Amino acid sequence: MALSSRLFLCGRFGRFADAVLLINKQPTVPLTCRCYVAVSQRNQLQFKLDERTAHSSLDLFKKDTGVIYRMLGLDPSHVQDSPLRFRDWAVVFADSRVDSGCHYWEVTVKKSQEFRIGVAEASMSRDECIGTNSSSWVFSYMHSKWYAMTTNKQVPVSLVGKPDRVGLLLDFEAGKLSLVDPQISKVVHSLKTHFPSPICPAFALWDGEILTHSGLEVPSELK
Repeated sequence: MALSSRLFLCGRFGRFADAVLLINKQPTVPLTCRCYVAVSQRNQLQFKLDERTAHSSLDLFKKDTGVIYRMLGLDPSHVQDSPLRFRDWAVVFADSRVDSGCHYWEVTVKKSQEFRIGVAEASMSRDECIGTNSSSWVFSYMHSKWYAMTTNKQVPVSLVGKPDRVGLLLDFEAGKLSLVDPQISKVVHSLKTHFPSPICPAFALWDGEILTHSGLEVPSELK
């Protein structure tokens, strides 16, 4: 597929699962934040991935801290029905929401050439993909290049090479999400915005797997 068309689309997922999902789309159900775990007042976010939000092409592993992409995925009719689940896009949210403070977590990347990591409003529509709307802020990796992304607009990020591990630094009050090189504890690029409501760590994946590492202190070099 040409790069221009790939940049416009969120991505691909299970070939058979997506056809069924698009034909039998479920009605939108109002989402609330009551399903998420409240965050500690400390600046040390601890989370797992929330299976109830995971698209049927995504499998969670290692006690729900990692996610792997399955090309064919599961038959959507075999996945437990939930208004929190992403139906059209290979997205999963964390089980914790953030409404204050400064937090840091890392992601290990394994065999993935296309993924997105960042945050999104807990109440974001499950019919959209992270990075394509004003309710999500992500860093996208594809075609061996990084992009900062929101409202479907992409800004190139000068981080060269395929990542093995990256960090995310979130300052809720400042409205800032930063991509971090953990090897040197340096901010590579920052997204500036205003978070109008509680947000969750969010992940999208179209091959390979990623593993999350939460409960980390903010590195002293980044404070």
